[in-house]
Amino acid sequence: MTGDGMTLPPTLRILVVQPELDDPPHLFGRWLEEAGAELEVVHPYAGDALPTLDGHAGLLVMGGAPSANDDELLPWIGAVKDLLRDAVAEDVPTLGICLGHQLLGAALGGRVAPNPRGQQVGLLETGWTDAAGDDPLFAGVATPRRGVHFNDDLVLEPPPGAVVLARTAQGELQVVRHAPRAWGVQLHPEVDAAVVATWVSDTERARMAERGIDADEVLESIAAARAELDHAWAPLAAGFADLALGPARGQGQDAP
Repeated sequence: MTGDGMTLPPTLRILVVQPELDDPPHLFGRWLEEAGAELEVVHPYAGDALPTLDGHAGLLVMGGAPSANDDELLPWIGAVKDLLRDAVAEDVPTLGICLGHQLLGAALGGRVAPNPRGQQVGLLETGWTDAAGDDPLFAGVATPRRGVHFNDDLVLEPPPGAVVLARTAQGELQVVRHAPRAWGVQLHPEVDAAVVATWVSDTERARMAERGIDADEVLESIAAARAELDHAWAPLAAGFADLALGPARGQGQDAP
């Protein structure tokens, strides 16, 4: 309420925590903006202080190369976990992508560690569980679709009370509802081939080759699937905007 008794309009802002330069919100951010959201992006790796959740309708935490267990090496890792715990406690709609998913899992008591089967790279089918069919966020996308994976670590054990919404064919967690209004995805709905190409350094290319993975073929397959991936994951951004913005979405779009 304002001093004259008038109610302030709900916020349209979603706080985006970007843990690394080369994994911006990119396509997912664009889709959120198209759905009426305003994004506030902070870069803790570059020294940005994390704001509180006051005035934010939702929280999005992106991916990156650091480990969710790097609290001592990178002090901001612990700060992001604290922010995620605050979001869950305050019932702020939250989505973590790749590292963001791992940070959310670790913050709430899950276990994050390197994948025993090694690095996941490329397009993988999303193996939905029955629980996804009535999930508040993922029910609308819980049909056959592929996603881009590029990770070494996984949430090996979800937090107490979490609900697994999707697994790979080998059983690795892909999508988890970590708390009633907090979700994590191991896949990367935000990227295109150009973003993934920035992750393929000469060292990374050689590491992939040692495992029989052709980096160029991976990039070409992601580029070729662009329309498919947009169709698959743009609705997730729209659904997250619906949950986060609620009535504010229409107010923002109706504003002159």
